[in-house]
This record gives sequence, C-alpha cells and structure tokens, in this order.
Amino acid sequence: MEEQTFPDERLELIFTCCHPALGLEAQVALTLRALGGLRTEEIARAFLVPEETMKRRLSRAKRKIRDAGIGFSVPADHRLPERLAAVLAVVYLIFNEGYGGRVDLAAEALRLGDALAELMPDEPEVHGLHALMLLNGARRAARFDDGELVLLADQDRSLWDAAEIARGREALERALALRGRGQYVIQAAIASLHMEEPRDWTQIAALYEELARLTRSAVVELNRAIAVAETDGGAAGLALVDRLDLDGYQYFHSTRADLLRRLGRRDEARAEYERARELAHTEPERRFLQRRIAEVGT
Repeated sequence: MEEQTFPDERLELIFTCCHPALGLEAQVALTLRALGGLRTEEIARAFLVPEETMKRRLSRAKRKIRDAGIGFSVPADHRLPERLAAVLAVVYLIFNEGYGGRVDLAAEALRLGDALAELMPDEPEVHGLHALMLLNGARRAARFDDGELVLLADQDRSLWDAAEIARGREALERALALRGRGQYVIQAAIASLHMEEPRDWTQIAALYEELARLTRSAVVELNRAIAVAETDGGAAGLALVDRLDLDGYQYFHSTRADLLRRLGRRDEARAEYERARELAHTEPERRFLQRRIAEVGT
C-alpha cells in the first residue's frame, strides 16, 4: 500500500509514537513526554494523578516497549484511524497546557490541528477538535488584564479574534455535516454556545449531559453541574458537585466554593477557595483565588 504523505513532520512523529500495542493512556502520556513539550508534572496534572504515579506509568510503558520489542514506524494510510483517538488526545492536551499559560504550546497545537484537518478531512472528530481549539484560542487576548485572570463573563469581547471564531464555527459546521457527535464535536458546540450572549444554559447543560454519557468523565460532570446551577439554581448544581470524587482537582474546589458562596455559606466557601488556591499551579490563578477568599471574608 502506498505510504501516507503527511503535511507536517511533527504530526507524522506523533502518529508514529501513538502505537496501538500500548494502552490509550500510555500512548498519549509517552507521546506528550517525548514530542509534546510537556514535563511529567504537567502530564500528571492532565490525567489528574500525582506526579509519582505518572512517572511509574511512563516507566512501565517504556519497559513494555523494550520487553515486547515494539517497533516504531510511520503508519500506512489505512492504519491512521486506529491511532486517531490517541493523536487527538495528544494535540488537545498540548493545547490545554498552552491555554493555561504556555502560549508556545497553544500555537503549536493549533498548527497541528490545521495539519490534521488537511490529512484527514473526512473525520468529524478532527474538525471538532480543530473547532474547539480555534474557538477557545480566539479569546486568549481577553483572558488576562495586566496579568490578572479574567473570567469569560467579564471578558472584553472586542478583544476576541472574530476571524478565528468564524474559522472555528466553520470547522464545527463541517464536523456536524459529517454527522459528528463525538466528544470533541460536542465540546466545540459547547464552546460556541459560551460565546453567545445571552448564553443558552439549558442547551449547554443538555450537551454536557450528552458528553458525560459519552466520556464518563467526572470533570465533564463538574462542568454540567455549573450549567445546571444556572438553570435550576445553586443548590441543584451543588448536589451534582457533591457526588464527585475530585478532591485533588483545583477546579472542583473553586466550583464548589462559587456555589457555596451563592448559597450564602461563606465559611464553607472560604475553605474551598483556600483548598483551590493550594492546588493552583499559576500565579494569576492564585491571585484570583486570593481575591475570592478576601471577598467571602468580608
């Protein structure tokens, strides 16, 4: 069979590293470490596990490669779909780390998204991920004001990149035209709804419910709880949050704090903001949470 011509050398290497003989998580973690520019600490945070746990997982995966004699070569065209889920996860996690502050990584992920869309134009999840990154990336200039974190509801929309939003929505339309209903297509649809004013929280909550059924992710359930709090009230949202086991996740505690604050439970909210601050890994987030702590303490 004729070899696939990749539009990007780094994308070719990512497909090569995502070997199906390894489990999905091992494929993604090893590729992020070898090619993604992420440190072990950052990979561990992406998988919501302690750094030492991730070190052990990476070591086990390397041993499996050595002991099983797994060879790495550029996959043929017909082998690309079996590696696509891992490749999409790699690109998405690179983008997420960049979106959190490492701008170089966000730009690289967007470039890889362009290359993926060229390589596999008939895959709806490729266009879904591309749309998701474009829509979220379009807000990057508004996310910080003089170094301070600005929440979406408070952002200056004139700073959003209108051309990038249009490209993102075009990619989403392409994914939907291909009958896409995978996790990246749904996330892109949610991201698009978040950029509308007023936001349709009922539809956002419904899409998060669909995404939760698909992914069985506690983090998705956390986001659904935020949307439910907007439609059904803070108590309903908090009830969903309290079912989740995400104690080591910063945004679990900050979300719980926001809901407790809305319900007038200020002492409990303060404790949750303090726990979130302990888990925060960037200075802008720590300063933002410190301001929240000061507000509930007055």
